[in-house]
Amino acid sequence: MSTLSAPAAGTVTMFTTTWCGYCRRLKSQLEREGIAFTEVDIERKPDAADYVMLVNGGNQTVPTVLFPDGSAATNPSLAEVRERLG
Repeated sequence: MSTLSAPAAGTVTMFTTTWCGYCRRLKSQLEREGIAFTEVDIERKPDAADYVMLVNGGNQTVPTVLFPDGSAATNPSLAEVRERLG
């Protein structure tokens, strides 16, 4: 987790896998709404997978979204992402 840091204000980091339908849906919603995000494939970045497991009780549940305040949400709705970005 040491190489991961909170995203810039107004953006999120979304931890995903290539095969995750919920990830694709949230990604398209964020793009449509103009919400900037960085996508991190946890199958390609072991430290990202470790972080996802840390915030999800040992499970690699995606999408997991990291917010600028350092908090995380698992499979959040678009409304929740918008609300938490303020």
